[in-house]
Amino acid sequence: MSAGGDWLTDEHASGHVDALTTIGIAWRAIRGNASRSLLTALGVIIGVAAVVALTALGSGVTRNVTDNLQALGTNLLTVGASVQAAQGGIARVEGSGVRVGDAEALAALQAIDGRIAGVVPIAQTNQQLRALGQNTNATVVGTWPSFGPVRNAEAASGAWFDELDVASRRRVAVLGYQVAQELFGELDPVGMSVTIGGYAFEVLGVLPDKGASGFTNLNRQVFVPLDTYLQRLARTQVAGGIAAQSLSQVIVQAVEARDLEPLRAAVLELLLERRPGADPATPGFQVQNQADALASLTAVTGTLTLFLGAIAGISLLVGGIGIMNIMLVSVTERTREIGVRKALGARPGDVRSQFLTEAVVLATSGGAIGLALGAAGAQLLGQQLGFPPSLSWQPMTLAFGVSAAVGIAFGLYPAHRAALLDPVASLRHE
Repeated sequence: MSAGGDWLTDEHASGHVDALTTIGIAWRAIRGNASRSLLTALGVIIGVAAVVALTALGSGVTRNVTDNLQALGTNLLTVGASVQAAQGGIARVEGSGVRVGDAEALAALQAIDGRIAGVVPIAQTNQQLRALGQNTNATVVGTWPSFGPVRNAEAASGAWFDELDVASRRRVAVLGYQVAQELFGELDPVGMSVTIGGYAFEVLGVLPDKGASGFTNLNRQVFVPLDTYLQRLARTQVAGGIAAQSLSQVIVQAVEARDLEPLRAAVLELLLERRPGADPATPGFQVQNQADALASLTAVTGTLTLFLGAIAGISLLVGGIGIMNIMLVSVTERTREIGVRKALGARPGDVRSQFLTEAVVLATSGGAIGLALGAAGAQLLGQQLGFPPSLSWQPMTLAFGVSAAVGIAFGLYPAHRAALLDPVASLRHE
């Protein structure tokens, strides 16, 4: 980074120089050895780009999951079997969970409790489906007609089955978008037949493209009346008939979000009444508030985003060390130039400002390049992963501010060392 000519111009050879002049001299010194300057700033560039890209992708994941969960229905309580973390962190299902009779009792509660908008029982299993010479594997869900409005899954073509279809155990089905595409291609499958578990089902409707959210993918699901599912596909017989059959879960939708907690207490009380002698602490089922689950998920993904950002920030530290090393080399290479400038009247503060400004310009220039590369990288990775990143000014401002701080912190020592050089000894330096 030799800049002897720039330092020794008649305009700036001696005396105190102002800030703009110092920045100009620093920029010319950096530009005088562009390749080494770029390599010096590379650590900062990579660090800032990584921080911006990873935080944008992390925020994008959080927003994507949140939007998908909300698109699948809002104001929901989920009743299912208790899940406990066993030794080694493996989840273990405890208790008997919920049964058809519990869903029927909750539907009866809906008739007298205005806070409940809908009740949806869910029983499911994987089945092989065949139609028009094509076959695929999908999750077959036995449920009630209320599934559509509660889970924001109204049919794009055709319609959902109704209460009469459930009561008469008709073999009818509503197909998820991807299942319909795989089996029927561009044809409209409404009114056509699909074989599920060896039984022919009439297709009543097809859902729109709903995408995937976590472990739920409506596109890969097929919906049939609950009683038909239990009789034809589950093929399980238990004492007590249909009401005693086990379910995967029951979803209860509240009319208003503010009703979720009091409604959760009412659901818990009702289900405990149906289990005389059950320990309230371990009843064998759990009632989860969707809002709480969403808040927990957001907290987890937010923590992960911060963690990734912190890891990426380490490269900023490494970049700062690189700047300091190169600036120390630069001080050694330019010892004679420093001696000439001091002999012509430059004060130690002018020399200190010169080298410190060079370090800051390197760091901030690298930070600006890193911001652009990070934003572009986040967009590219987001397209590859299938969701848009969430760029926000807070992490970008923070990353750029840290890059400037790195330039100051790691430029201080080389600048101070340059300022302390003895002009006589410096002039003798070869």
